[in-house]
Amino acid sequence: MKTTYFKRNIDTELQLWAKQDNRKPLLLRGARQIGKSSAVKHLAKQFKYFIEVNFEEQADAHKIFSAGNLSPKVLCESLLALYNTPIEAGKTLIFFDEIQSCLPAISSLRFFYEQMPDLHIIAAGSLLEFALMELPSFGVGRVRSMFMYPFSFYEFLEACNENILLDLIRKATPEKPLSEAIHNKAIYYLKRFLIIGGMPEAVSVYIKTKDILQSQRILDDLMISFRSDFAKYKKRVPELQIATVFDAVVRQVGQKFTFSKISQEYSHYQLKEALELLKMAGLVIPVIHTAANGLPLGAEINPKKQKMLLLDTGLLQRILGLALNDILLNDDFEFVNKGNIAELYAGLELLKSTSCYEQSQLYYWQREATNSHAEIDYVIQQNQEIMPIEVKAGTSGKMQSLFLFLKEKQKAKGIRTSLEIFSQ
Repeated sequence: MKTTYFKRNIDTELQLWAKQDNRKPLLLRGARQIGKSSAVKHLAKQFKYFIEVNFEEQADAHKIFSAGNLSPKVLCESLLALYNTPIEAGKTLIFFDEIQSCLPAISSLRFFYEQMPDLHIIAAGSLLEFALMELPSFGVGRVRSMFMYPFSFYEFLEACNENILLDLIRKATPEKPLSEAIHNKAIYYLKRFLIIGGMPEAVSVYIKTKDILQSQRILDDLMISFRSDFAKYKKRVPELQIATVFDAVVRQVGQKFTFSKISQEYSHYQLKEALELLKMAGLVIPVIHTAANGLPLGAEINPKKQKMLLLDTGLLQRILGLALNDILLNDDFEFVNKGNIAELYAGLELLKSTSCYEQSQLYYWQREATNSHAEIDYVIQQNQEIMPIEVKAGTSGKMQSLFLFLKEKQKAKGIRTSLEIFSQ
């Protein structure tokens, strides 16, 4: 099946980077299989020459960087000889893929910035964060990072060629909401997106075949691949230990994460270590408790209180084995919201909407008092204001926690997301 590239938001940022005069080598960061390599290859079409160095597949490439001389001029001479492709500033894009497999190559990026700043260099890799931990000062100030995630819902609509629908959604306001017919069409696609998720291969297969079951097979393959990677995370952490914590994250998505619910076989330290590795791999995304009394939200956090999100709604529903017909055919999302899929979707969309130049953090707020328990799913900074967000799966549900937060923090407005049409 011919590979089709679907437009991603990061394409615009990559093009802007390519046109900059004071350009730094670019490090594309994010979890496995989210489309990093595809985005770079799409950008490469704008260049006359393209060299792709895959450090997992090409052993000879390792030798170039392991010879001890990281001078860009020497490296380029060797790459020219190996790939028989001209290397010209402004005309050649060099892509170091799976760069985590070659630490000297990561170290070389800073020298390209210092000695050959006109050359376009992009590096990417799966499990890249583990390699960077071994090189804490690999290129501070000399390498630019860009963070990438799976498809957002808007990107999914574009891939489905629903640009008019997307435009109407973007223009909708509480004063001028979508018509009921258009709103229902948006929900039709949202339900499919919750099932398929944003992993590019699953999205691509669905769009080409319109067969949801085929996309589910892709999700199964991805999950097997992710679990196989556990052995690569850290040599001294058993694969089973990481898998145990991963399964606990799946069970506890949207809840305050509790180590005591996981397993008695491992100590608190062992479980915490495995969780940190899953975060580094990008499979697990933390949501940290904040007191939310002022900005920045990170100034008053409680690291002992965290919720954990999985990378993708499609992967979550697949692991939980949710009945697809329940989600597709049932209008009551409360009924299908097993695994807190609505809250997961909202958190992931918040992350995907942030700047790709920073590794954004999600926050939530909770008050645990006798006879007065309250929780706000997400708290964000909007301009210079603190904005609470309460996620409802269907069209019903009280907003006691939201009103309590607004009263306690003396805030004028909050956001409730649900399947209702816009209102205020």
